Formats: sequence, structure tokens, C-alpha cells
Amino acid sequence: MRILLLLIIIFFGGCHSEMKQQTDPYLIVLGVAQDAGYPQANCNDKCCKDAWENSKKRKFVSCLALVDPQTKQQWIFDATPDIKFQLNLLEKISGLNPLNGIFLTHAHIGHYTGLMQLGREVMGTKNLPVFAMKRMEYFLKNNAPWDQLTKINNINITSIKANTDIVLNEKIKITPFLVPHRDEYSETVGYKIKTERKTVLFIPDIDKWHLWNTDIVTLISKIDYAFIDGTFYKDGELKRDMSSIPHPFVTESMELFKNLSNENKSKIHFIHLNHTNPLLQDNSLEMQEVLRKGFKCAKQEMIINL
Repeated sequence: MRILLLLIIIFFGGCHSEMKQQTDPYLIVLGVAQDAGYPQANCNDKCCKDAWENSKKRKFVSCLALVDPQTKQQWIFDATPDIKFQLNLLEKISGLNPLNGIFLTHAHIGHYTGLMQLGREVMGTKNLPVFAMKRMEYFLKNNAPWDQLTKINNINITSIKANTDIVLNEKIKITPFLVPHRDEYSETVGYKIKTERKTVLFIPDIDKWHLWNTDIVTLISKIDYAFIDGTFYKDGELKRDMSSIPHPFVTESMELFKNLSNENKSKIHFIHLNHTNPLLQDNSLEMQEVLRKGFKCAKQEMIINL
């Protein structure tokens, strides 16, 4: 029975009421879109038209939640502009409130600006742990309006270091690692989320894979799930020079990972999808191609038992 429930959770997103009865940690995908969400502001093109007209097709900005139902703790990875909707979704699924902390990846608008909802104008949180690298911490403490969050103790910034474990409890460890990206205001990190049985990789933003000093192909074989940057499906997707925003195209990633076993390919879930990315459309030819080649796309409200 436990195996059947696990399969339901992984492949179909699980039942919210069943998750409240779980004892093992689990992840929830709270959003899959690029920083601007889906649909994107001022986009009236075909890619966004249906989502403007049908709210069920809209997607929140890329975010993961980690829940430990036994200790009644939960954390999110990135504070997005959609945080109020995502916290509401998280509570509906986990049955838990409040939040126990936020892990930030970097200082681009889709990844930290949700912190504004923690201030005195809205939630008025008290010393909520916000885990941040050195430059990210400096940015928040020395720029308005974010500095007010620290001055009046809405948040308590916990300094983290690359490749150094953060022990959340006896079952869960988080490890940040540096990745190359457009680091105008802060460094950029991905995270390994490690439980007693599973390891999850979260890299919502990175420049081209070959610019990273880590062999991502080998790394995939050593973890259980990978949520990786799928911002753009292919070159030419935008009506401007895309070399200035050098994310790995999904087509490039699939080529890079083509010699992986089927088991390892199935670990890969593309996330952080731009509004122009056809992978936001479940029945698109591009989505069919990704699935045919053995890869997956992250789905909002997807639940993975750890």
C-alpha cells in the first residue's frame, strides 16, 4: 500500500488530504515559471493569450517547498513575487503554518522580492530565518526597502557558505553550491536537499552548463531528482539576441544528457520556464518531445516523497 501511495505522489501529484497524514519529508513544487510568472506583464502574444483568458492556465514563479510533517516544519526555496499565493497553496497541502525559513538563490526579481510580504505592511513576521550567501546578505542589509526587514527583525538572515551543510533537523540537510550566472547584486547558488533516503538538486538559474566547474552529467547520476534551469526551449525563442541571457536551452540540455540511462534521464525536471517556452503548454509538440526523450517537466503542485 505504501508503494502504491508513493507512486501516486510522484507521478500524479498526490492527494492533499493524504499528505497531511504523511510522516516522511516531501517536496512540493509551488511554481514553475520564470521570474515574471505566466502570463507575463504586457505580453499579448499567442504564448500568453490563453493564460490571460483562463486563470487555470496561469503558473506561479519557480519555487519549491520542503515539508517535514513529523516535526511540523516547512521551508521554501526562493521568495517569489507570487509568495502569497504559494504560501496559501503550501498551507492547503501541508496543513501547516507558519513557515520555518526561506532559502534564497540570488538577487534577481523572481527569487527574493517576495520578502516584501514579510514586512510590517503585510505579515509582520518575527525573526523568520532567511538563509543567504555573503553578497546576498549584504545586498539585503544595505538596500531599501529590504534593510527595514532586518532592522525591525521581520527576518533574521542566517549566513550560509558554499558546499557547507545546513542541518535543519536530524533527517534533513541543505547544501548550497555556487553556479555561474549574471551576478549583478549577489552570487547565485543552487541547493542539494538531502534526507535520509533521497537527494534533490535545485538549480533554477544558471548560465551555460560548460561555464560551471562541475560535471552536471556525473552529478545527475548521484542524486534522485533534479529540478534544473529550463528557461528557454531553444535559441530564437525571443526577438532579441539571447546571448546576453545565456541560460542552457532545453534542447542543449537534452543533447548533453542524451547518453544517460533512462533511469537517470527521468530524474531531470525542467523548471523556471519563460512565458515564451512551449513547455508551459501540456499538449505542445515540444512537451511531447521532452517526454519522448525520457525527461520531465516540473508541474505546479507536484509532490515528491523523500
